Amino acid sequence: MTEASLDKRQIVGLAEEYGLGKVQGVAPAPRGWSRPSNHQKNFLLDIGRSKVIFRFDGNRGELDLKRETDLFLYLRKHGFPCPQPIPDRKSRHYRDVGGARLTAYKNIDGKRPDVADMSGNQIEGVGRALGELHLIGKGYKKGIENRFSFERVADLYAEIRPKLPSYFKRITRTLDEEVDYLGSYLETKLPKGVIYGDLLSENVLLKGDKLVGIVSFEAACRGKFIFDLATAVNALCFTEGSYDLKRFETVIAGYETMRTLSLAEWDAFPNELRFSAFRFTVTKLRDIVALPDAAACLATITEERLPEPSDDPRVAAIRGFQEFYDRLAILRRERDGGMEPMLLAMATGYDYRKYQKVKAVERKGK
Repeated sequence: MTEASLDKRQIVGLAEEYGLGKVQGVAPAPRGWSRPSNHQKNFLLDIGRSKVIFRFDGNRGELDLKRETDLFLYLRKHGFPCPQPIPDRKSRHYRDVGGARLTAYKNIDGKRPDVADMSGNQIEGVGRALGELHLIGKGYKKGIENRFSFERVADLYAEIRPKLPSYFKRITRTLDEEVDYLGSYLETKLPKGVIYGDLLSENVLLKGDKLVGIVSFEAACRGKFIFDLATAVNALCFTEGSYDLKRFETVIAGYETMRTLSLAEWDAFPNELRFSAFRFTVTKLRDIVALPDAAACLATITEERLPEPSDDPRVAAIRGFQEFYDRLAILRRERDGGMEPMLLAMATGYDYRKYQKVKAVERKGK
C-alpha cells in the first residue's frame, strides 16, 4: 500500500459507496486514531455535519477484522465508547482496496492526552471505562485469541534474543531472569474475560475531563482483568521516572466504581505489573529488531538520553522499549521509583465486605 494509491479522488469515490454524502475535505486522521505504521493509513473525511474515519490497513487479515468489528458492534450496543463501524451500501464492514483492507468509523471528537498533564478526573475516568469494559465483556461469548499470553511473549523473546548484539548482556540477563520468574509465579486462575490489552494514553480520547473514546483495539482478547488494569497503571501512573501513588489510587478508585477486585487479584497485582512491563519491553524490542536499520537503532538504546517523541516508527519503538524497561527495573526493585508505597496500597486495598456484596448482586442477577 502506497500513499499514491490513497489519493483524495479515490477516497471521495469510496465515500459514495458508503452513502456518506458529499465529502468537503480529506485530511490525515488526528492523533489518537493513528499509530506510527508503514502498514496503516488513516484519513478524516469531513462530511459537513459529521466526520468519518477511513482506515486502510495493509497487514490485517479478514478474520482479524471480522473479530474486531463484531466486538465493536457488541460494545457499542451496550454503550461503550469504542469506534462505531460504518457499513457500505452492501452492508460490508470491511473491503479490499488496493492491497489494503478498508474499514470506516464515525469520528470521535476528542484529543489524545499527554500523560504528564492528565487530571485526576481524567485518570479516574480511564479506570472507570476499563472496569465498564470488563463488565460488559462478560456477556460477549465469541472467542478472541490472546496473542500476548505469557507463553507467547516468552516465545517471542526467545525468537529475537539471538538477534540482539553482544553489548546487550545486561538487558538479556534481566529479561532471561524475568522469563524464569514470571513462569514460576504468575497466577493463571484469576477472573478473565474480554480485555483491551493495550490501554496506553495514546489510545484514549478525551474532551475536557470526559473520556469520549478508546480506540485501537488490535490487542483486545480474552485474558486476565488484572493484567489489563496493571497495563493501565504502568501507562498512566508512571511520570518523571517514578510511580505516582496518588495516580495509582485514582485509577483503582475509578475501576472499582464498576468492578471490585478480588483478594486473589490484589495478591497477583505486583507480578501482573511486572508481566505487563515485560510484555511491552519485548514487543517494542521486536519492533526494533524488525527495522531495516535495526543495528543503528539498537545502538541508540545504550545512550543516556531518550530520543524526542516523534511519529517515526523507529523513534516510537526505541522510546517504548526504554520506557518499559525502566519500569521493569523499578518493579524488580533494582532501583527506587515509588514501588514501595504502591506495594503497601496493594497489600491493604482489599475490602472483603464490598467484594462479598458485589458477588451477592452478581449471583442474584444470574
